[in-house]
Amino acid sequence: MHVIKAILWRVRLLVIITVFMVSFLLCLPASAATCPDVDFPENIMVGETNLVLNGIGLRKATFLSIKVYVAGLYLPVESNDAERILSTDQNWHLLLHFVRDVDSDDIQEALDEGFESATDGQVKAIREGINSINELLPDLKEGDRLTFTHEVGKGISVSYNNSAKGEVIGVDLAKTMLAIWIGKEPPNDDLKTGLLGGECE
Repeated sequence: MHVIKAILWRVRLLVIITVFMVSFLLCLPASAATCPDVDFPENIMVGETNLVLNGIGLRKATFLSIKVYVAGLYLPVESNDAERILSTDQNWHLLLHFVRDVDSDDIQEALDEGFESATDGQVKAIREGINSINELLPDLKEGDRLTFTHEVGKGISVSYNNSAKGEVIGVDLAKTMLAIWIGKEPPNDDLKTGLLGGECE
């Protein structure tokens, strides 16, 4: 009789532990993808719009393919069509997780080059907006997260480690900015491929 009671007690204890662990795991934030060893949440809210992770890509610099950051692109609906994404006025969110230290001057220079490429050098109309974004960019350390967010009818919101840095108004600026990463001349092809749902490599 004592043996049976002991077995039943152990079974009940195992059930309690199992229920606790399942409840704990369900309470953790959902992580949709990892690359490389960097987790990205499955969904992000922008305004009243639920955005889903469209893809993640790795930014590599110089001929040595030095890893700089892992980027995640969030859209209302998943798409691998860059032209369609860029031609649609919609909410979007771009998250950059840095895997090495980068000075703000280097970030600004990279963005300037990106805007030049995305506009074929025709940046005069949005130069003021570009300068305003550059003023919001901090020095970044390994593990830091920099985000650019566009809400329909507005410009670009910049955040650093979940702390808002400021907002730059301009719908044209927002459309052009996203083209830096998924337009005709991205920083590197693998980054664009990943953001459009391909492999992150």
